[in-house]
Amino acid sequence: MLWPFGSTWRPVRWRRRDALELRWLSARTWTRRWYPQGIDLGSWRDRPTIAVSWFRQRLDGVHLASRVTLVDRERARHLDIILVVTGDDGELEPAPIHAGGLAWFGDRLFVAATGRGIWEFDLSDIRQVRGADARRLAGARARRSRATALVAVRTAVHPVALRCSFLGRVFDDDGSPLRRVLIGEHRTDGSGRIGEFSIPEDPEDAFLETDRFSPDIARMQGAVRWGDRCFVSQSDQLHPGVLWSGPQSALTRDRAALPVGCEDLALDLDAELLWTLGEHPWRRVVRGIPFAHLGIGDGGTAQRT
Repeated sequence: MLWPFGSTWRPVRWRRRDALELRWLSARTWTRRWYPQGIDLGSWRDRPTIAVSWFRQRLDGVHLASRVTLVDRERARHLDIILVVTGDDGELEPAPIHAGGLAWFGDRLFVAATGRGIWEFDLSDIRQVRGADARRLAGARARRSRATALVAVRTAVHPVALRCSFLGRVFDDDGSPLRRVLIGEHRTDGSGRIGEFSIPEDPEDAFLETDRFSPDIARMQGAVRWGDRCFVSQSDQLHPGVLWSGPQSALTRDRAALPVGCEDLALDLDAELLWTLGEHPWRRVVRGIPFAHLGIGDGGTAQRT
């Protein structure tokens, strides 16, 4: 294994159109066992990194495992980290969560656990497991698959009075990151709510709600905020997704196109991109939309102060 990122034998490819795109050059493109869900940006071993969460299931829908893939934005290498919990007997078990959204703060990774709050994982304590344990934690059965695995252990469960389908970061008017997140609900009708919360300083503390609104958008998948402007992604089955933007009380449909089966959102201040991703087999892509197309940042119509 190459460190800090894995081998390039299963690389991702950068493509340029009206947006920046990464595509999986492996079974990740088409598999019906793993589905990508959440996305956020951070630093891994001093490298600028994209984090993408996945959940694994049997073909009958039974959940098996969850992981986070760390992608080096410059070298197109990636590394998988399995998300695990400590069982009552002290043994490590696969984290049984949909992982619909990510928020990455230093060594603290917050993951949306639909219906069960926000789960926190410690990226400073990555462990390596081997053999049967590695296969079990990754949800694999075949002996030839995954002789070793890296795992991140859950350190806290944060109850939140929302369904917690997704979460995204919050930035000030000038692009300064705030220690806040948007947590939202995926509903098939327009009843889904989005709340803004301050993240706890200590894993034992609680998320503190500062605001809540209901944008009346069905099938919400992700949300982030830049100053007084929110961005919300909306999926539409096998059609391209829709991006909504504007003040939380007056969101309007944006002209930027989202992938088919769009999911979470993440703001990338360094590259000036709004990242999202598509989950459907054969249509999977990680897409970065330039800020200039969204009217934010130095390249947009709304300059930073």
